Amino acid sequence: MIHDIFMPALSSTMTEGKIVEWVKSPGDKVEKGETVVVVESDKADMDVESFNAGYLAVILVEAGQEAPVGNAIAYVAETEAEIEEAKKRAASGKGSTAAPPSAPKPAAAATPVAATATTTTTSNGNGRTVASPRAKKLAKEFGVDLKTLQGSGPYGRIVAIDVEQAAGKSSTKKVATPIATTIAPPAPAPVAAPAPVPAPVSVTPGETVPLNTLQKAVVQNMVASLQVPTYHVGYTIATDELDKLYKQIKPKGVTMTALLAKAVAVTLQKHPVVNASYVPDAIKYSSQINIALAVAMPDGGLITPVLRNADQMDIYSLSRSWKDLVNRARAKQLQPEEYSTGTFTLSNLGMFGVDNFDAILPPGQGSILAISAASPQVVANDAGMMGVRRLMKVNITCDHRIIYGAQAAAFLQDLANLIETDAQSLTL
Repeated sequence: MIHDIFMPALSSTMTEGKIVEWVKSPGDKVEKGETVVVVESDKADMDVESFNAGYLAVILVEAGQEAPVGNAIAYVAETEAEIEEAKKRAASGKGSTAAPPSAPKPAAAATPVAATATTTTTSNGNGRTVASPRAKKLAKEFGVDLKTLQGSGPYGRIVAIDVEQAAGKSSTKKVATPIATTIAPPAPAPVAAPAPVPAPVSVTPGETVPLNTLQKAVVQNMVASLQVPTYHVGYTIATDELDKLYKQIKPKGVTMTALLAKAVAVTLQKHPVVNASYVPDAIKYSSQINIALAVAMPDGGLITPVLRNADQMDIYSLSRSWKDLVNRARAKQLQPEEYSTGTFTLSNLGMFGVDNFDAILPPGQGSILAISAASPQVVANDAGMMGVRRLMKVNITCDHRIIYGAQAAAFLQDLANLIETDAQSLTL
């Protein structure tokens, strides 16, 4: 029997996928559950397994090409004798009429293995090294032989951080950080470097460049957002106390992004409606506070890694989790639940010196907070005395079907009070 390998739906918004690379070649033996192809969804590169054992007979969609979700991208023959029949089917353009199987649940991340310069080869059984596209690019850039590496990705796949570790460009190995339910004394950590700013995309003036899969997903989401009745509320927050706290704990690896996420998460505990979302004729109150943070991708588009249960995590675990999420997001190694489960989004352009902006509401959420840069300004107190304070403007975009202006204003007021008068509590 000849079986189809279909383009799977790796996320709820995915309508088509791009073939990153074929792990197997025509004629290769395939085991049930074995990775056959790597597909670029709208958010990440994912390994796709075969539902059937046999032989990869024909590849219908080559690496670099795209196919709609549910379309056949290859044929698997149960026996070698059926390979020729599969080739004839491909040549005639007659695919299977069977409905595509449902996409398998993403496999749990493999336990990280230390990258060592040994003769161990991460391969697919045919001597060919299996590595992510970014890992291959970095290996070429740093002069690292992929055949000497032990991969830490799914099924032993070599990922970007393996190459960086081997090249001495990264001092920290990828670690999955569990959600903390109790506060533990923080261990000393190196100073966290600021998130890298994506390099400008190299283009030729006058050319027309097709959108990549991620950019298409962003367009789809933003167009959908235009159907939601939204409004904006702005607030100015003094950050002197927050900045003082940041200087104290930055040497322990804490980032300003993590501090802001923690402050928002704690405030959302008092305002569940701001953490809610609209469903037909109802308000869905989330049982978790999952903070999504917008991250620009090097090749265009953006992704929103999620700090799940951010209100329950201590600031040190939160910072470690955020650093890991950003590294894997830019290497396209996030699992769907790590970018699609946000209940409230932060968009921080403060690192660029932006002093004011509004953010577009993500589909499926009730609010997004735009955070601008903090800058010193001369202000007067209630007694009329002049002084200098660092001020930061924030703007919240809300779904007016479930959140009213007074509710948004009350949330911003409580967030400001926390940052201005009780910032030290963020370390508790």
